[in-house]
Amino acid sequence: MRSAVNNDALATSRRQVRRGAVTALGAASLLALAACGSADPAPPATSSPAAFKPVAQEAGSEITVWADATRVPGVKAYQKAHPDVKIKIVTYSGDANGANDLQTKVQLFDRTGSGWPDVAFTANVNDASWASQGKAPFAAPVNQGVIPRSTLKGFADGALNPCTFNGDTYCLRNDLAQNVLWYNKKLMSKFGYSVPTTWEEYQALGEKVAKEHPGYLVGTAGDAWAPEVYFWASQCPASTATGAKKVEVNLRDTKCTRMAALLDKLIAKGAVSKDTVFSAGFIKNQASKVLMLPGPSWFGQVLFNSTFKTPKGQIAAASPLKFEGDTKNYTGNVGGGLWFVSSHSENLKASADLVTWMTTSDAYQGTAGTYPAYKKAAVTWLANQKKTGYFAEDVTPVFQEAAELVWPGWSATQYSQEAIYSSTVVPALNSDKTLTDTLDTWQTAITNKAKSLGYTVN
Repeated sequence: MRSAVNNDALATSRRQVRRGAVTALGAASLLALAACGSADPAPPATSSPAAFKPVAQEAGSEITVWADATRVPGVKAYQKAHPDVKIKIVTYSGDANGANDLQTKVQLFDRTGSGWPDVAFTANVNDASWASQGKAPFAAPVNQGVIPRSTLKGFADGALNPCTFNGDTYCLRNDLAQNVLWYNKKLMSKFGYSVPTTWEEYQALGEKVAKEHPGYLVGTAGDAWAPEVYFWASQCPASTATGAKKVEVNLRDTKCTRMAALLDKLIAKGAVSKDTVFSAGFIKNQASKVLMLPGPSWFGQVLFNSTFKTPKGQIAAASPLKFEGDTKNYTGNVGGGLWFVSSHSENLKASADLVTWMTTSDAYQGTAGTYPAYKKAAVTWLANQKKTGYFAEDVTPVFQEAAELVWPGWSATQYSQEAIYSSTVVPALNSDKTLTDTLDTWQTAITNKAKSLGYTVN
């Protein structure tokens, strides 16, 4: 699924991404009698949402919770705080590193008619695209009386977009991974450079860096998530859902080609690396020469602090960039897990309460490894980040701004953009082809994968 060149590094990177993205506290959710509307925008609906009909409920019954090893301590913390709730915890992969365990198991349970967990966590933000589909979707539409609308409204704008299909919301977002412009403030000051505010300024500075300080970097294009950093921010319609199983794929759109051309120039000059930031070679030889790096909010602690060991007081974050002429600076997103309440649960009240706790708690999400999707918990999280004293400047305003700037045109799908980019584009870059030259091959790969999963591609 991923190229041999980057397989080990990418596996390591995904483990790093998911490590620490955890949990939350919150108020209990009561099963309402009337359905609520969706709290977030969704792809155009092809039909009106069907009314959710819960299975027969058994108050006080045990709920089974599937979670990865990172989330299990949070579930246990909930269990300790709620001793009257009976919980069976099952540890599984969390669908990290390209795993497809949850869907495979759910398909088996669908055939046998039993075995579904009441609650499930997934690290794969695309999982809602299948969990929300079919005559009897695995995921319950939580906006229909399962979780209060007031709770859903507490998430960052657009945070629940990957959960929302045909007017219903099928999951809660654990965390966000909104992209910002990371930079080394100490180096920028030493070199006499100013932080760019547009992609054109970013390119010009990258070319200047290549000439005046060869070896220093302003970005990387060899990471699996490079499309989500650069092309998503450029509003490239690489996967824009126009219906439940309809998607637009157009890498020849000018908003795709402009980013490809920009990166090609910086790659050619050596200012943008073709390696992944988690490879041993990059960490050893290039980590100390990163001047700028567009990337997700978790880069601060996970990449610069824990992996690169960049000293305290050097790393800062700036607002997402925009192209000159664009009215707004959009950004992309790299990661963010989901929590499902099963439509088969016989104890929706307990299931919904646990999921609410795991995603909205100040006590838990506030100390998580990654930026909470729930706005109130994010405030606590940011305050705790400031207390660490690691960053050269307070990242609070930048992170809060970027959390509301994720472009809604890049849709959650059953196929992985990261896997396609890794197997199609990364090998081409390592064979000295340009991104521009690879756009047609990349487009074909996305189209073929989408069609194989039953999508109609425009």
